[in-house]
Amino acid sequence: MEKQVDIDWGKLGFAYMKTDYRFICSWKDGKWGEGELVEDNMLRISESSAALHYGQQCFEGLKAYRRKDGKIQLFRPDQNAKRLNSSCRRLLMPELPEEIFIEACKKVVQANEKYVPPYGTGATLYLRPFVIGVGDNLGVKPAPEFIFCVFCVPVGAYFKGGLAPVNFMVSDYDRAAPYGTGAAKVGGNYAASMLPHELAVKKGFADCIYLDPATHTNIEEVGAANFFGITKDNKFVTPISESILPSITKYSLMHLAKDYFGMPVEERDVPVDRLDDFAEAGACGTAAVITPIGGIEYGGKLHVFFSETEVGPVTRKLYDTLCGIQFGDIEAPEGWIVEV
Repeated sequence: MEKQVDIDWGKLGFAYMKTDYRFICSWKDGKWGEGELVEDNMLRISESSAALHYGQQCFEGLKAYRRKDGKIQLFRPDQNAKRLNSSCRRLLMPELPEEIFIEACKKVVQANEKYVPPYGTGATLYLRPFVIGVGDNLGVKPAPEFIFCVFCVPVGAYFKGGLAPVNFMVSDYDRAAPYGTGAAKVGGNYAASMLPHELAVKKGFADCIYLDPATHTNIEEVGAANFFGITKDNKFVTPISESILPSITKYSLMHLAKDYFGMPVEERDVPVDRLDDFAEAGACGTAAVITPIGGIEYGGKLHVFFSETEVGPVTRKLYDTLCGIQFGDIEAPEGWIVEV
């Protein structure tokens, strides 16, 4: 194993750091090229690139985990590849063969192995694959060329003070339009969320809850994450909508709830005026795995779930199990782990 870099792994946050290599591949003349690892972290593109003017771009996020035996593994990268291609189809960008996506991720991890945090630190190597439309282009139309790239950054444990609940507020803003790009992982969705996030933070909340854009009656997303709730009769419930980004973490938790813990699982409308149905609630995604929700402010009142200070037992059990699988301590369902 290559000697690790001198980093205080316990003080890592979620911030950019230049690592040694990234994978880059170009689409020209109707096909993807071979691709290669490069050291340069700067992209040189046309000033008229469609990614800059018309938002023709999408991205993914996944992690590499160091196991106790020192080996490194990826968690369900095939699902990231499928979701990237779904985003590409929505934005009229060329799909990327799944094997190229997974191989690119593996190459980037191998080339930057010294940046993969040690087992037991809670830190991981975050991978950011993306596709952007480039080349000379002025009209609102698909770009003539595209770039696929994967870079990586070591990131710290999301919960510095341990797994702890945080509060959210329901926003009047919409994250995405009905029948829009809400189900695609595109930059425009995140740009639209910056102002409501800032407003929520200024009011003392971690982030905001977005309701469905058509009726403003059902919970859709929690900031940049998916919502789930544990009902008082022990069901795992999560919203369903054409404008929700399909979270790989969420579907993994649904599988664990059903197959590992025997819980009924429901993907359905979650009316915001039925918060009393839930004993626990959380937000889930790649960065945090699970963010426990202490309370949600709606209609001028804060609805508290299990506790504002303690994590609910089902939420903790799901978190510990999923993290155990990701770090290789618990046997994973078939096909979930790719060894680097």
